[in-house]
Amino acid sequence: MSIKTMMVILFSLYWQITYAAIEVYDFKTPAEEQRFQALVGELRCPKCQNQNLSGSDAPIAKDLKDRTYQLLQEGKTDNEIREYMVDRYGDFISYKPPVRSTTYLLWFGPFILLVMVVLIIIFRRRQVKPDASALTPEESARLAALLKRNSHD
Repeated sequence: MSIKTMMVILFSLYWQITYAAIEVYDFKTPAEEQRFQALVGELRCPKCQNQNLSGSDAPIAKDLKDRTYQLLQEGKTDNEIREYMVDRYGDFISYKPPVRSTTYLLWFGPFILLVMVVLIIIFRRRQVKPDASALTPEESARLAALLKRNSHD
């Protein structure tokens, strides 16, 4: 195989890869496009976990963006799209999960932990620590004897 042939093959493969990474969605109005961008910006990628759909290149993120686009085209509201995603993927999919019994720990856990740490610090400071310099006469005599014995060794 010649170098020219190899270069053509490599270039065509590279072009295919870069073409596949570009996502094109046709929107009827700029407002619809803004809704789409807002939704994929606030929905979390289930695979990446700390990245929203718009910033993720994972295949599941691509599928969820496509599904979001499809639901927008069907005329669904933003809340209906969010509910669909939460019903399918759980509260984890949302960066702003609702406050309910299943998410109390998520919402209030950090505050409870902070209060516990502050209380521990306060109670530890209030504890009376024994004064190490106040030895009884017996302890002083024993200490002096031990020091005297160690100094002769």
